[in-house]
Amino acid sequence: MGSLSIWHWLIVLAIAVLIFGTKRLSSIGTDLGSAVKGFRKAMSEADQDEPPKQINKQADADFTENRQNETAGKKSG
Repeated sequence: MGSLSIWHWLIVLAIAVLIFGTKRLSSIGTDLGSAVKGFRKAMSEADQDEPPKQINKQADADFTENRQNETAGKKSG
């Protein structure tokens, strides 16, 4: 009873057909298939993009003056 057999899936499918109808289920399947296809295409394009750039370890600016002022303010305060 813990696992779903083929009969369980057939009953679920029959209920879905009764609720939505075959045309609606067909359009849902088509939309779902195109979404999966688009997702796979986007993932493969992302893998083919340019390799990651190496980041320079050089600092953008020198902040030693500000650090000295901050530490001096903490000592006097």
